[in-house]
Amino acid sequence: MNLQKRDQKMSATARVPKKFVYNFSAEETEGHAGMRDILGGKGANLAEMTSLGIAVPPGFTISTEICGAFYRDGEVLSEEVKSSVREALIKVE
Repeated sequence: MNLQKRDQKMSATARVPKKFVYNFSAEETEGHAGMRDILGGKGANLAEMTSLGIAVPPGFTISTEICGAFYRDGEVLSEEVKSSVREALIKVE
């Protein structure tokens, strides 16, 4: 593999976040208002409200990076992302 292709592959891998889905509920919240770049405005606000004890139904937010990758990759989600979403749905149920 030539260096240019290797660098492109490495930079594409570096863009993929390690965490795809962030849960929020009265029991567990994985975000806060300062995570606006990762959670988007609504996701960050929901996480913050939950952390403050405001009655918010449990849910989850898919990271903005995954949303961007979805459109960049032809509206396809990886199996790893789909698995994370399924796990989050089970927690909400």
